[in-house]
Amino acid sequence: MKPLIEMFTDGACRGNPGPGGWGVILRYSKREKHLKGREQHTTNNQMELMAPIMGLRTLKTSCHVILFTDSQYVKKGITEWIHLWKKNGWKTRDKKPVKNIALWQQLDQELARHTVEWKWIKGHAGIRENELADSLAKQAIDEL
Repeated sequence: MKPLIEMFTDGACRGNPGPGGWGVILRYSKREKHLKGREQHTTNNQMELMAPIMGLRTLKTSCHVILFTDSQYVKKGITEWIHLWKKNGWKTRDKKPVKNIALWQQLDQELARHTVEWKWIKGHAGIRENELADSLAKQAIDEL
């Protein structure tokens, strides 16, 4: 049986594009691990994608992950849109290249190692873990 991990992710950007950060909370049993990272010049969507990529990459063994994100872009992209993109050679329905293709491909690669349930949660609604992930992302920006 795979270990059960709860993961909360968020991304932030000051300006869009501008300096950005991502934050992740990993919870296994009663233990929590906090991760954060930053980019000098990025977009909010890129940071929203980096958070689950880095969170999943951190897991050393194959896990069952319940992944919470406040980004509809990430959730819909990975659970709905990606299937068509891959079928169409990473092109959109309009035959245009998928934006942030390298990040989508990295996320897809990380997902191959794990069983992931995607859950959308409302951002800035007082959910402790989401607020903390947002705070970690903003802290990472401040560290630039």
